[in-house]
Amino acid sequence: MRSSHRVLCNPLDLPYRYQDIRTTDGTSTGVRRSVHREAADPSVVLFRGRFYMFVSMSAGFWHSQDLLRWEYRPTAKLPVLDYAPDVREVDGALYISASRKTDNCPFFRSVDPLADDFVEVTPGTFPFWDPNLFQDDDGDVYLYWGCDNETPLYGVRLSSTFEQIGEPTPLILSDVATHGWEQVGEDYITTLTHPEQEGVLSRLQGRPYIEGAWMTKHDGTYYLQYAAPATQLNTYADGYYTSSSPLGPFTYSLDSPFSSKPGGFITGAGHGSTFQDHHGNWWHTATMRISVNDDFERRVGIFPAGFDKDGVLFCNQNYADYPFVVPDGPFDPWTPPAWMLLSYKAETTASSSLPGHAPASAADEDIRTWWAAGKREQGESLTLDLGATKTVHAIQVNLADHRLGDSATEVPEGTDWNRHIWRGVYPTHAPAETAVEVSQDGQQWTVVHDTRGTNTDAPHAFIVPDEPAPARYVRVTGGRMPFDGVFALSGVRVFGTSDSATPASVHARARRIDGRRAKIEWEAATGATGYTIRYGRHPQKLYHSWQVHEQTSLDLRSLNADADYWVAVDAFGEGGITPGEIVPVKGYVN
Repeated sequence: MRSSHRVLCNPLDLPYRYQDIRTTDGTSTGVRRSVHREAADPSVVLFRGRFYMFVSMSAGFWHSQDLLRWEYRPTAKLPVLDYAPDVREVDGALYISASRKTDNCPFFRSVDPLADDFVEVTPGTFPFWDPNLFQDDDGDVYLYWGCDNETPLYGVRLSSTFEQIGEPTPLILSDVATHGWEQVGEDYITTLTHPEQEGVLSRLQGRPYIEGAWMTKHDGTYYLQYAAPATQLNTYADGYYTSSSPLGPFTYSLDSPFSSKPGGFITGAGHGSTFQDHHGNWWHTATMRISVNDDFERRVGIFPAGFDKDGVLFCNQNYADYPFVVPDGPFDPWTPPAWMLLSYKAETTASSSLPGHAPASAADEDIRTWWAAGKREQGESLTLDLGATKTVHAIQVNLADHRLGDSATEVPEGTDWNRHIWRGVYPTHAPAETAVEVSQDGQQWTVVHDTRGTNTDAPHAFIVPDEPAPARYVRVTGGRMPFDGVFALSGVRVFGTSDSATPASVHARARRIDGRRAKIEWEAATGATGYTIRYGRHPQKLYHSWQVHEQTSLDLRSLNADADYWVAVDAFGEGGITPGEIVPVKGYVN
Protein backbone atom coordinates (compact mmCIF):
# COMPACT_ATOMS: atom_id res chain seq x y z
CA MET A 1 0.00 0.00 0.00
CA ARG A 2 1.34 3.42 -0.93
CA SER A 3 2.05 5.40 2.22
CA SER A 4 0.33 8.39 0.63
CA HIS A 5 -2.91 6.45 0.10
CA ARG A 6 -4.68 5.23 3.21
CA VAL A 7 -7.40 3.28 1.43
CA LEU A 8 -9.62 0.26 2.06
CA CYS A 9 -12.10 -1.62 -0.08
CA ASN A 10 -15.04 -3.69 1.14
CA PRO A 11 -15.38 -6.47 1.96
CA LEU A 12 -12.48 -6.27 4.38
CA ASP A 13 -9.59 -8.56 3.51
CA LEU A 14 -9.44 -10.63 6.70
CA PRO A 15 -8.40 -14.27 7.13
CA TYR A 16 -11.99 -15.27 7.82
CA ARG A 17 -12.27 -18.59 9.64
CA TYR A 18 -13.53 -21.68 7.83
CA GLN A 19 -16.66 -23.43 9.08
CA ASP A 20 -17.55 -27.10 8.66
CA ILE A 21 -21.34 -27.41 8.61
CA ARG A 22 -23.30 -30.62 8.04
CA THR A 23 -27.02 -30.36 7.57
CA THR A 24 -29.29 -33.39 7.66
CA ASP A 25 -32.84 -33.84 6.44
CA GLY A 26 -33.43 -36.56 9.04
CA THR A 27 -32.46 -39.53 6.88
CA SER A 28 -29.27 -41.58 7.08
CA THR A 29 -28.13 -40.45 3.63
CA GLY A 30 -29.47 -36.91 3.46
CA VAL A 31 -26.42 -35.04 4.80
CA ARG A 32 -25.12 -31.92 3.08
CA ARG A 33 -21.63 -30.69 3.97
CA SER A 34 -20.46 -27.14 3.37
CA VAL A 35 -17.00 -25.81 4.15
CA HIS A 36 -16.81 -22.04 3.74
CA ARG A 37 -15.61 -18.86 5.37
CA GLU A 38 -17.89 -16.98 7.72
CA ALA A 39 -17.76 -13.79 9.75
CA ALA A 40 -20.62 -11.54 10.79
CA ASP A 41 -22.10 -9.29 13.47
CA PRO A 42 -18.93 -7.20 13.94
CA SER A 43 -18.51 -5.40 17.24
CA VAL A 44 -15.75 -2.77 17.21
CA VAL A 45 -14.43 -0.56 20.01
CA LEU A 46 -11.49 1.81 20.34
CA PHE A 47 -9.75 0.82 23.57
CA ARG A 48 -6.48 2.32 24.84
CA GLY A 49 -5.52 3.57 21.40
CA ARG A 50 -6.27 0.35 19.51
CA PHE A 51 -9.34 -0.95 17.68
CA TYR A 52 -10.66 -4.35 18.70
CA MET A 53 -13.12 -6.24 16.53
CA PHE A 54 -15.02 -9.33 17.64
CA VAL A 55 -16.88 -11.26 14.95
CA SER A 56 -19.12 -14.33 14.99
CA MET A 57 -17.57 -17.77 14.51
CA SER A 58 -13.97 -16.51 14.52
CA ALA A 59 -12.44 -18.23 17.58
CA GLY A 60 -10.58 -15.03 18.37
CA PHE A 61 -10.56 -11.35 17.47
CA TRP A 62 -8.86 -8.79 15.25
CA HIS A 63 -7.03 -5.64 16.32
CA SER A 64 -5.71 -2.59 14.49
CA GLN A 65 -4.11 0.75 15.22
CA ASP A 66 -5.36 2.49 12.08
CA LEU A 67 -8.39 0.58 10.69
CA LEU A 68 -6.24 -0.31 7.67
CA ARG A 69 -4.18 -3.27 8.82
CA TRP A 70 -5.90 -5.87 11.00
CA GLU A 71 -4.11 -8.65 12.86
CA TYR A 72 -5.89 -11.78 14.05
CA ARG A 73 -5.42 -13.15 17.56
CA PRO A 74 -6.84 -16.57 18.48
CA THR A 75 -8.06 -17.28 22.00
CA ALA A 76 -9.37 -20.41 23.66
CA LYS A 77 -10.73 -18.47 26.62
CA LEU A 78 -13.93 -17.29 24.92
CA PRO A 79 -16.79 -19.49 23.66
CA VAL A 80 -16.15 -20.41 20.02
CA LEU A 81 -19.68 -21.23 18.88
CA ASP A 82 -21.64 -18.44 20.61
CA TYR A 83 -22.93 -16.08 17.93
CA ALA A 84 -22.79 -12.28 17.85
CA PRO A 85 -20.00 -11.51 20.33
CA ASP A 86 -20.35 -8.08 21.88
CA VAL A 87 -17.44 -6.02 23.19
CA ARG A 88 -17.78 -2.72 25.08
CA GLU A 89 -15.67 -0.76 27.50
CA VAL A 90 -17.03 -0.61 31.06
CA ASP A 91 -15.11 1.04 33.90
CA GLY A 92 -11.83 1.00 31.97
CA ALA A 93 -11.93 -2.65 30.88
CA LEU A 94 -13.36 -4.59 27.96
CA TYR A 95 -16.36 -6.82 28.64
CA ILE A 96 -17.35 -9.53 26.19
CA SER A 97 -20.52 -11.57 25.97
CA ALA A 98 -22.27 -13.55 23.24
CA SER A 99 -25.45 -15.45 22.48
CA ARG A 100 -27.18 -18.48 23.96
CA LYS A 101 -30.85 -19.30 23.48
CA THR A 102 -31.52 -21.34 26.62
CA ASP A 103 -28.36 -21.36 28.78
CA ASN A 104 -27.20 -18.42 30.86
CA CYS A 105 -24.72 -16.24 28.98
CA PRO A 106 -21.37 -15.59 30.70
CA PHE A 107 -19.49 -12.29 30.74
CA PHE A 108 -15.73 -12.03 30.28
CA ARG A 109 -13.35 -9.20 31.20
CA SER A 110 -10.02 -8.07 29.74
CA VAL A 111 -7.69 -5.14 30.32
CA ASP A 112 -5.07 -6.39 27.85
CA PRO A 113 -6.63 -8.53 25.11
CA LEU A 114 -3.27 -8.94 23.35
CA ALA A 115 -2.03 -10.75 26.46
CA ASP A 116 -5.05 -13.09 26.27
CA ASP A 117 -6.08 -12.13 29.80
CA PHE A 118 -9.80 -12.87 29.33
CA VAL A 119 -11.39 -13.90 32.63
CA GLU A 120 -14.96 -15.04 33.16
CA VAL A 121 -16.39 -12.61 35.72
CA THR A 122 -19.78 -14.29 35.94
CA PRO A 123 -21.34 -17.41 34.44
CA GLY A 124 -24.39 -15.26 33.76
CA THR A 125 -27.84 -15.16 35.26
CA PHE A 126 -30.08 -15.33 32.18
CA PRO A 127 -29.96 -16.27 28.47
CA PHE A 128 -29.99 -13.73 25.63
CA TRP A 129 -29.19 -13.45 21.91
CA ASP A 130 -27.42 -10.63 20.05
CA PRO A 131 -26.34 -8.74 23.17
CA ASN A 132 -25.04 -5.20 23.44
CA LEU A 133 -23.62 -3.80 26.67
CA PHE A 134 -23.66 -0.04 27.22
CA GLN A 135 -22.32 2.13 30.04
CA ASP A 136 -23.95 5.52 30.40
CA ASP A 137 -22.21 8.71 31.44
CA ASP A 138 -23.39 8.25 35.04
CA GLY A 139 -21.76 4.82 35.24
CA ASP A 140 -24.95 2.78 35.01
CA VAL A 141 -24.70 -0.27 32.77
CA TYR A 142 -27.45 -1.55 30.47
CA LEU A 143 -27.89 -4.61 28.30
CA TYR A 144 -29.89 -4.71 25.07
CA TRP A 145 -30.69 -7.94 23.25
CA GLY A 146 -33.06 -9.76 20.94
CA CYS A 147 -33.07 -11.84 17.77
CA ASP A 148 -36.51 -12.98 16.76
CA ASN A 149 -39.36 -12.40 14.34
CA GLU A 150 -41.96 -12.63 17.06
CA THR A 151 -40.60 -10.99 20.23
CA PRO A 152 -39.21 -7.46 20.68
CA LEU A 153 -35.76 -6.15 21.48
CA TYR A 154 -35.34 -5.84 25.23
CA GLY A 155 -33.32 -3.64 27.54
CA VAL A 156 -32.50 -3.83 31.23
CA ARG A 157 -30.20 -2.15 33.70
CA LEU A 158 -27.55 -4.45 35.17
CA SER A 159 -25.99 -4.59 38.61
CA SER A 160 -22.24 -4.72 39.23
CA THR A 161 -22.55 -8.52 39.15
CA PHE A 162 -24.43 -8.40 35.81
CA GLU A 163 -27.78 -9.33 37.30
CA GLN A 164 -30.96 -7.71 36.09
CA ILE A 165 -32.27 -4.75 38.07
CA GLY A 166 -36.02 -5.04 37.64
CA GLU A 167 -37.82 -6.67 34.76
CA PRO A 168 -36.56 -6.33 31.16
CA THR A 169 -38.28 -3.58 29.19
CA PRO A 170 -39.71 -4.42 25.75
CA LEU A 171 -38.34 -1.68 23.50
CA ILE A 172 -39.13 -2.12 19.79
CA LEU A 173 -40.92 -4.47 17.41
CA SER A 174 -41.08 -4.70 13.64
CA ASP A 175 -43.67 -2.68 11.74
CA VAL A 176 -43.67 -3.89 8.14
CA ALA A 177 -46.94 -2.07 7.47
CA THR A 178 -45.12 1.26 7.54
CA HIS A 179 -41.39 0.39 7.48
CA GLY A 180 -40.81 -0.74 3.91
CA TRP A 181 -37.16 -1.71 4.52
CA GLU A 182 -38.23 -4.29 7.13
CA GLN A 183 -40.10 -6.36 4.53
CA VAL A 184 -38.77 -9.88 4.00
CA GLY A 185 -37.59 -10.68 0.50
CA GLU A 186 -34.80 -10.17 -2.03
CA ASP A 187 -35.11 -6.54 -3.21
CA TYR A 188 -37.92 -6.32 -0.59
CA ILE A 189 -40.14 -8.43 -2.84
CA THR A 190 -42.17 -10.64 -0.52
CA THR A 191 -43.27 -13.11 -3.19
CA LEU A 192 -41.03 -15.83 -4.59
CA THR A 193 -39.17 -14.29 -7.54
CA HIS A 194 -35.72 -15.63 -6.62
CA PRO A 195 -35.81 -19.46 -6.26
CA GLU A 196 -32.86 -19.53 -3.87
CA GLN A 197 -34.90 -17.44 -1.42
CA GLU A 198 -37.69 -20.00 -1.07
CA GLY A 199 -36.25 -21.28 2.20
CA VAL A 200 -35.94 -17.94 3.97
CA LEU A 201 -39.38 -16.77 2.80
CA SER A 202 -40.91 -20.00 4.01
CA ARG A 203 -39.20 -19.82 7.41
CA LEU A 204 -39.96 -16.19 8.14
CA GLN A 205 -43.53 -16.17 6.82
CA GLY A 206 -43.29 -12.48 6.04
CA ARG A 207 -42.13 -11.56 9.54
CA PRO A 208 -38.67 -9.95 9.69
CA TYR A 209 -36.08 -10.69 12.31
CA ILE A 210 -35.44 -7.70 14.56
CA GLU A 211 -31.95 -8.21 15.95
CA GLY A 212 -28.41 -6.92 16.39
CA ALA A 213 -28.93 -4.13 18.94
CA TRP A 214 -26.24 -1.47 19.36
CA MET A 215 -26.55 1.61 21.58
CA THR A 216 -24.81 4.92 20.87
CA LYS A 217 -25.26 8.09 22.91
CA HIS A 218 -24.68 11.31 21.00
CA ASP A 219 -25.35 14.84 22.28
CA GLY A 220 -27.59 13.51 25.03
CA THR A 221 -29.74 11.34 22.76
CA TYR A 222 -29.77 7.55 22.89
CA TYR A 223 -29.65 5.87 19.47
CA LEU A 224 -30.89 2.27 19.66
CA GLN A 225 -29.75 0.65 16.41
CA TYR A 226 -31.11 -2.66 15.14
CA ALA A 227 -30.97 -4.92 12.09
CA ALA A 228 -33.70 -6.28 9.80
CA PRO A 229 -35.12 -8.16 7.91
CA ALA A 230 -32.78 -11.19 7.51
CA THR A 231 -29.04 -11.70 7.15
CA GLN A 232 -29.47 -13.91 4.04
CA LEU A 233 -30.98 -11.07 2.00
CA ASN A 234 -29.45 -8.24 -0.01
CA THR A 235 -31.72 -5.91 1.96
CA TYR A 236 -30.18 -6.65 5.38
CA ALA A 237 -29.80 -3.22 6.97
CA ASP A 238 -29.64 -1.23 10.20
CA GLY A 239 -32.23 1.27 11.37
CA TYR A 240 -32.63 3.13 14.63
CA TYR A 241 -34.90 4.59 17.29
CA THR A 242 -34.07 7.50 19.61
CA SER A 243 -34.89 8.40 23.19
CA SER A 244 -33.87 10.78 25.96
CA SER A 245 -33.59 7.80 28.31
CA PRO A 246 -31.58 4.55 27.96
CA LEU A 247 -34.71 2.43 28.40
CA GLY A 248 -37.06 4.59 26.39
CA PRO A 249 -39.70 5.17 25.39
CA PHE A 250 -38.10 5.11 21.94
CA THR A 251 -39.25 6.94 18.82
CA TYR A 252 -38.69 5.44 15.38
CA SER A 253 -36.46 7.44 13.05
CA LEU A 254 -37.99 7.99 9.63
CA ASP A 255 -34.40 8.24 8.36
CA SER A 256 -34.10 4.47 8.82
CA PRO A 257 -32.41 2.48 7.53
CA PHE A 258 -29.23 4.44 8.09
CA SER A 259 -27.00 1.55 6.93
CA SER A 260 -28.22 -0.21 3.78
CA LYS A 261 -26.49 -1.63 0.72
CA PRO A 262 -28.90 -3.64 -1.47
CA GLY A 263 -26.88 -3.26 -4.71
CA GLY A 264 -23.33 -3.48 -6.01
CA PHE A 265 -20.64 -6.15 -5.94
CA ILE A 266 -21.46 -7.31 -2.41
CA THR A 267 -24.73 -6.47 -0.70
CA GLY A 268 -26.02 -6.17 2.84
CA ALA A 269 -25.03 -3.78 5.63
CA GLY A 270 -26.85 -4.92 8.77
CA HIS A 271 -26.04 -5.95 12.33
CA GLY A 272 -22.96 -4.00 13.21
CA SER A 273 -21.56 -1.32 15.46
CA THR A 274 -21.03 2.43 15.39
CA PHE A 275 -17.82 3.90 16.81
CA GLN A 276 -15.37 6.80 16.61
CA ASP A 277 -11.71 6.74 15.60
CA HIS A 278 -8.77 8.60 17.16
CA HIS A 279 -9.79 11.81 15.38
CA GLY A 280 -13.47 11.78 16.28
CA ASN A 281 -14.60 10.50 12.87
CA TRP A 282 -17.60 8.17 13.03
CA TRP A 283 -17.64 4.73 11.40
CA HIS A 284 -20.15 1.93 11.10
CA THR A 285 -19.20 -1.69 10.55
CA ALA A 286 -21.72 -4.28 9.45
CA THR A 287 -22.42 -7.73 8.01
CA MET A 288 -22.23 -8.21 4.24
CA ARG A 289 -23.98 -11.08 2.46
CA ILE A 290 -22.71 -13.89 0.21
CA SER A 291 -25.03 -16.74 1.33
CA VAL A 292 -24.36 -19.16 -1.53
CA ASN A 293 -22.63 -22.11 0.12
CA ASP A 294 -24.66 -21.48 3.27
CA ASP A 295 -27.11 -18.85 4.52
CA PHE A 296 -24.51 -17.66 7.01
CA GLU A 297 -21.66 -17.28 4.49
CA ARG A 298 -20.91 -13.62 5.18
CA ARG A 299 -18.21 -10.95 5.36
CA VAL A 300 -17.46 -7.70 7.21
CA GLY A 301 -17.66 -4.16 5.83
CA ILE A 302 -16.80 -0.77 7.28
CA PHE A 303 -18.32 2.55 6.19
CA PRO A 304 -17.89 6.28 6.91
CA ALA A 305 -20.72 7.45 9.15
CA GLY A 306 -21.79 10.41 11.24
CA PHE A 307 -24.49 12.58 12.71
CA ASP A 308 -25.69 15.69 10.87
CA LYS A 309 -26.52 19.02 12.52
CA ASP A 310 -30.08 17.80 13.16
CA GLY A 311 -28.89 14.64 14.87
CA VAL A 312 -29.66 12.31 11.95
CA LEU A 313 -27.46 9.21 11.96
CA PHE A 314 -26.15 8.27 8.50
CA CYS A 315 -23.67 6.11 6.57
CA ASN A 316 -22.09 6.93 3.24
CA GLN A 317 -22.72 3.75 1.23
CA ASN A 318 -23.08 5.32 -2.22
CA TYR A 319 -20.02 3.40 -3.48
CA ALA A 320 -19.49 1.22 -0.44
CA ASP A 321 -17.47 -1.48 -2.21
CA TYR A 322 -15.19 0.96 -4.05
CA PRO A 323 -11.85 2.09 -2.53
CA PHE A 324 -12.27 4.78 0.11
CA VAL A 325 -9.94 6.87 2.24
CA VAL A 326 -9.25 6.10 5.87
CA PRO A 327 -7.92 9.50 6.92
CA ASP A 328 -5.22 10.33 9.42
CA GLY A 329 -7.30 13.22 10.72
CA PRO A 330 -10.82 14.65 10.52
CA PHE A 331 -12.53 14.19 7.14
CA ASP A 332 -15.75 14.58 5.20
CA PRO A 333 -17.57 11.21 5.30
CA TRP A 334 -19.26 12.04 1.98
CA THR A 335 -15.97 12.18 0.08
CA PRO A 336 -16.60 10.42 -3.28
CA PRO A 337 -14.27 7.68 -4.54
CA ALA A 338 -11.14 8.91 -6.29
CA TRP A 339 -10.81 5.77 -8.41
CA MET A 340 -13.53 4.24 -10.56
CA LEU A 341 -14.13 0.64 -11.58
CA LEU A 342 -12.38 -0.16 -14.87
CA SER A 343 -13.15 -3.88 -15.15
CA TYR A 344 -16.94 -4.18 -15.40
CA LYS A 345 -17.79 -6.76 -18.08
CA ALA A 346 -14.15 -6.82 -19.22
CA GLU A 347 -13.26 -9.57 -21.67
CA THR A 348 -11.97 -12.52 -19.67
CA THR A 349 -10.01 -15.65 -20.53
CA ALA A 350 -8.78 -18.45 -18.30
CA SER A 351 -6.41 -21.38 -18.32
CA SER A 352 -9.39 -23.71 -17.75
CA SER A 353 -12.93 -23.55 -16.41
CA LEU A 354 -15.51 -25.76 -14.76
CA PRO A 355 -18.98 -25.97 -16.35
CA GLY A 356 -21.25 -23.22 -15.05
CA HIS A 357 -18.34 -21.13 -13.80
CA ALA A 358 -17.13 -19.25 -16.86
CA PRO A 359 -14.36 -16.59 -16.74
CA ALA A 360 -16.91 -13.80 -17.28
CA SER A 361 -18.26 -14.42 -13.77
CA ALA A 362 -15.11 -12.80 -12.37
CA ALA A 363 -15.99 -9.46 -13.99
CA ASP A 364 -19.77 -9.22 -13.55
CA GLU A 365 -19.79 -7.26 -10.26
CA ASP A 366 -21.54 -10.04 -8.34
CA ILE A 367 -19.73 -11.77 -5.48
CA ARG A 368 -22.30 -14.58 -5.62
CA THR A 369 -21.06 -15.83 -9.01
CA TRP A 370 -17.53 -16.99 -9.75
CA TRP A 371 -15.07 -18.45 -12.21
CA ALA A 372 -13.61 -21.78 -11.13
CA ALA A 373 -10.56 -23.39 -12.69
CA GLY A 374 -11.10 -26.79 -14.27
CA LYS A 375 -8.23 -28.39 -12.35
CA ARG A 376 -7.12 -28.43 -8.72
CA GLU A 377 -3.57 -27.38 -9.50
CA GLN A 378 -1.40 -24.39 -8.69
CA GLY A 379 -0.69 -22.09 -11.62
CA GLU A 380 -4.24 -21.80 -12.99
CA SER A 381 -4.92 -18.22 -14.12
CA LEU A 382 -7.50 -15.73 -15.29
CA THR A 383 -6.81 -12.70 -17.49
CA LEU A 384 -8.83 -9.52 -17.96
CA ASP A 385 -8.63 -7.34 -21.06
CA LEU A 386 -9.72 -3.82 -20.14
CA GLY A 387 -10.09 -2.92 -23.83
CA ALA A 388 -7.51 -0.15 -23.79
CA THR A 389 -4.58 1.00 -21.69
CA LYS A 390 -5.82 2.63 -18.49
CA THR A 391 -4.20 3.90 -15.31
CA VAL A 392 -4.54 1.24 -12.63
CA HIS A 393 -4.40 2.47 -9.05
CA ALA A 394 -5.74 -0.60 -7.21
CA ILE A 395 -6.88 -4.17 -7.77
CA GLN A 396 -9.14 -6.24 -5.53
CA VAL A 397 -8.87 -10.03 -5.90
CA ASN A 398 -11.87 -11.84 -4.40
CA LEU A 399 -11.64 -15.60 -3.93
CA ALA A 400 -14.64 -17.92 -3.81
CA ASP A 401 -15.10 -21.16 -1.87
CA HIS A 402 -15.99 -23.72 -4.53
CA ARG A 403 -17.25 -27.10 -3.26
CA LEU A 404 -14.67 -27.29 -0.49
CA GLY A 405 -16.83 -29.80 1.33
CA ASP A 406 -15.62 -32.34 -1.24
CA SER A 407 -11.94 -31.96 -0.35
CA ALA A 408 -11.59 -30.36 3.09
CA THR A 409 -10.16 -32.31 6.01
CA GLU A 410 -12.38 -33.02 8.98
CA VAL A 411 -12.58 -30.24 11.53
CA PRO A 412 -10.99 -31.45 14.80
CA GLU A 413 -13.90 -30.48 17.04
CA GLY A 414 -17.55 -29.69 16.56
CA THR A 415 -20.95 -29.89 18.15
CA ASP A 416 -24.59 -30.51 17.38
CA TRP A 417 -25.91 -27.01 16.72
CA ASN A 418 -29.46 -28.30 16.68
CA ARG A 419 -31.11 -31.58 15.70
CA HIS A 420 -30.48 -30.86 12.01
CA ILE A 421 -27.06 -29.12 12.02
CA TRP A 422 -23.59 -30.13 13.20
CA ARG A 423 -20.85 -27.54 12.98
CA GLY A 424 -17.27 -26.77 13.85
CA VAL A 425 -14.72 -23.99 13.29
CA TYR A 426 -11.32 -24.83 11.83
CA PRO A 427 -8.67 -23.85 14.40
CA THR A 428 -6.06 -22.67 11.88
CA HIS A 429 -6.06 -20.56 8.77
CA ALA A 430 -5.57 -21.94 5.29
CA PRO A 431 -3.26 -20.32 2.72
CA ALA A 432 -4.92 -18.41 -0.12
CA GLU A 433 -2.05 -17.26 -2.33
CA THR A 434 -2.19 -15.28 -5.57
CA ALA A 435 0.06 -13.43 -7.99
CA VAL A 436 -1.13 -10.39 -9.93
CA GLU A 437 0.55 -9.04 -13.06
CA VAL A 438 -0.28 -6.17 -15.40
CA SER A 439 0.65 -5.58 -19.03
CA GLN A 440 0.05 -3.03 -21.78
CA ASP A 441 0.43 -5.47 -24.66
CA GLY A 442 -0.27 -8.94 -23.23
CA GLN A 443 3.36 -9.94 -23.83
CA GLN A 444 5.50 -8.07 -21.31
CA TRP A 445 4.22 -8.46 -17.75
CA THR A 446 4.97 -6.61 -14.52
CA VAL A 447 4.33 -8.28 -11.15
CA VAL A 448 2.44 -6.00 -8.75
CA HIS A 449 1.60 -8.61 -6.12
CA ASP A 450 2.81 -12.12 -5.34
CA THR A 451 2.14 -14.08 -2.15
CA ARG A 452 2.90 -17.54 -3.57
CA GLY A 453 4.96 -19.58 -1.14
CA THR A 454 4.32 -17.20 1.77
CA ASN A 455 1.37 -19.03 3.41
CA THR A 456 -0.62 -15.79 3.19
CA ASP A 457 -4.38 -16.02 3.68
CA ALA A 458 -5.93 -13.15 1.71
CA PRO A 459 -9.44 -13.99 0.44
CA HIS A 460 -10.15 -10.39 -0.64
CA ALA A 461 -6.67 -9.06 -1.34
CA PHE A 462 -6.66 -5.31 -1.97
CA ILE A 463 -3.52 -4.30 -3.86
CA VAL A 464 -2.31 -0.73 -4.30
CA PRO A 465 0.89 -0.66 -6.43
CA ASP A 466 3.69 1.63 -5.31
CA GLU A 467 2.95 3.77 -8.37
CA PRO A 468 -0.10 3.85 -10.65
CA ALA A 469 0.43 1.35 -13.46
CA PRO A 470 -0.57 1.84 -17.11
CA ALA A 471 -2.21 -1.44 -18.10
CA ARG A 472 -4.66 -3.01 -20.51
CA TYR A 473 -4.33 -6.59 -19.24
CA VAL A 474 -4.52 -7.93 -15.69
CA ARG A 475 -3.60 -11.55 -14.95
CA VAL A 476 -4.25 -13.35 -11.66
CA THR A 477 -2.52 -16.68 -10.99
CA GLY A 478 -3.35 -19.02 -8.13
CA GLY A 479 -0.88 -20.48 -5.68
CA ARG A 480 -1.84 -22.66 -2.74
CA MET A 481 -5.57 -22.68 -2.10
CA PRO A 482 -7.52 -23.65 1.04
CA PHE A 483 -7.83 -27.42 1.38
CA ASP A 484 -6.17 -27.76 -2.04
CA GLY A 485 -9.43 -26.69 -3.66
CA VAL A 486 -9.78 -25.25 -7.13
CA PHE A 487 -8.73 -21.67 -7.79
CA ALA A 488 -11.98 -19.69 -7.91
CA LEU A 489 -12.50 -15.93 -8.33
CA SER A 490 -15.75 -14.11 -7.63
CA GLY A 491 -14.35 -10.75 -8.65
CA VAL A 492 -11.16 -9.33 -10.11
CA ARG A 493 -11.96 -5.65 -9.70
CA VAL A 494 -9.63 -3.07 -11.23
CA PHE A 495 -9.84 0.55 -10.07
CA GLY A 496 -8.25 3.68 -11.44
CA THR A 497 -8.71 6.30 -14.14
CA SER A 498 -9.19 6.26 -17.89
CA ASP A 499 -9.58 8.68 -20.77
CA SER A 500 -13.33 8.12 -20.82
CA ALA A 501 -15.55 11.16 -20.48
CA THR A 502 -17.78 11.54 -17.46
CA PRO A 503 -21.29 10.18 -18.11
CA ALA A 504 -24.12 12.39 -19.23
CA SER A 505 -26.45 13.67 -16.51
CA VAL A 506 -29.68 11.89 -15.65
CA HIS A 507 -33.11 13.29 -14.88
CA ALA A 508 -35.19 10.94 -12.77
CA ARG A 509 -38.95 10.49 -12.85
CA ALA A 510 -40.21 9.38 -9.45
CA ARG A 511 -43.73 8.53 -8.37
CA ARG A 512 -45.11 6.99 -5.20
CA ILE A 513 -46.94 3.71 -5.71
CA ASP A 514 -48.00 3.34 -2.07
CA GLY A 515 -46.67 4.24 1.35
CA ARG A 516 -43.67 1.94 1.19
CA ARG A 517 -42.96 1.91 -2.53
CA ALA A 518 -41.94 4.23 -5.35
CA LYS A 519 -41.10 3.75 -9.01
CA ILE A 520 -37.92 5.50 -10.19
CA GLU A 521 -37.25 5.73 -13.93
CA TRP A 522 -34.63 7.45 -16.11
CA GLU A 523 -33.11 7.40 -19.57
CA ALA A 524 -29.80 5.66 -20.22
CA ALA A 525 -26.83 8.02 -20.01
CA THR A 526 -23.97 7.99 -22.51
CA GLY A 527 -20.77 6.79 -20.85
CA ALA A 528 -22.50 5.20 -17.85
CA THR A 529 -21.81 1.67 -16.67
CA GLY A 530 -24.29 2.02 -13.84
CA TYR A 531 -26.42 4.30 -11.70
CA THR A 532 -26.59 5.16 -8.03
CA ILE A 533 -30.09 6.04 -6.89
CA ARG A 534 -29.81 8.37 -3.90
CA TYR A 535 -32.89 9.20 -1.87
CA GLY A 536 -33.88 10.73 1.44
CA ARG A 537 -36.38 12.80 3.38
CA HIS A 538 -34.89 16.17 2.45
CA PRO A 539 -33.40 17.34 -0.86
CA GLN A 540 -30.09 18.00 0.91
CA LYS A 541 -30.17 14.74 2.85
CA LEU A 542 -30.19 11.95 0.30
CA TYR A 543 -28.59 9.58 2.79
CA HIS A 544 -29.85 6.28 1.30
CA SER A 545 -28.63 4.73 -1.94
CA TRP A 546 -29.01 1.75 -4.27
CA GLN A 547 -26.49 0.93 -7.00
CA VAL A 548 -27.61 -0.79 -10.21
CA HIS A 549 -26.11 -1.83 -13.55
CA GLU A 550 -27.77 -2.20 -16.94
CA GLN A 551 -31.20 -0.98 -15.91
CA THR A 552 -33.08 2.29 -16.20
CA SER A 553 -35.68 1.85 -13.49
CA LEU A 554 -35.87 0.82 -9.87
CA ASP A 555 -38.81 -0.55 -7.92
CA LEU A 556 -37.93 1.12 -4.62
CA ARG A 557 -39.74 -0.69 -1.80
CA SER A 558 -37.77 0.50 1.24
CA LEU A 559 -39.67 3.69 2.08
CA ASN A 560 -41.27 4.70 5.35
CA ALA A 561 -44.98 5.26 4.84
CA ASP A 562 -45.11 8.41 6.96
CA ALA A 563 -42.33 10.28 5.12
CA ASP A 564 -41.94 12.36 1.97
CA TYR A 565 -38.90 11.67 -0.20
CA TRP A 566 -36.59 13.23 -2.77
CA VAL A 567 -34.42 11.30 -5.19
CA ALA A 568 -31.50 11.73 -7.60
CA VAL A 569 -30.03 9.26 -10.06
CA ASP A 570 -26.26 9.65 -10.46
CA ALA A 571 -24.63 8.16 -13.56
CA PHE A 572 -21.22 6.59 -13.03
CA GLY A 573 -18.64 5.06 -15.31
CA GLU A 574 -14.92 4.84 -15.88
CA GLY A 575 -14.78 8.61 -16.41
CA GLY A 576 -16.29 9.45 -13.02
CA ILE A 577 -19.63 10.30 -11.41
CA THR A 578 -22.21 12.78 -12.69
CA PRO A 579 -24.69 13.77 -9.98
CA GLY A 580 -28.31 13.71 -11.07
CA GLU A 581 -30.95 16.37 -10.59
CA ILE A 582 -32.74 16.12 -7.25
CA VAL A 583 -36.50 15.69 -7.73
CA PRO A 584 -39.40 15.03 -5.34
CA VAL A 585 -41.08 11.65 -5.29
CA LYS A 586 -44.56 12.59 -6.42
CA GLY A 587 -47.70 11.59 -4.56
CA TYR A 588 -49.46 8.28 -4.56
CA VAL A 589 -50.82 6.88 -7.81
CA ASN A 590 -53.81 4.56 -7.36
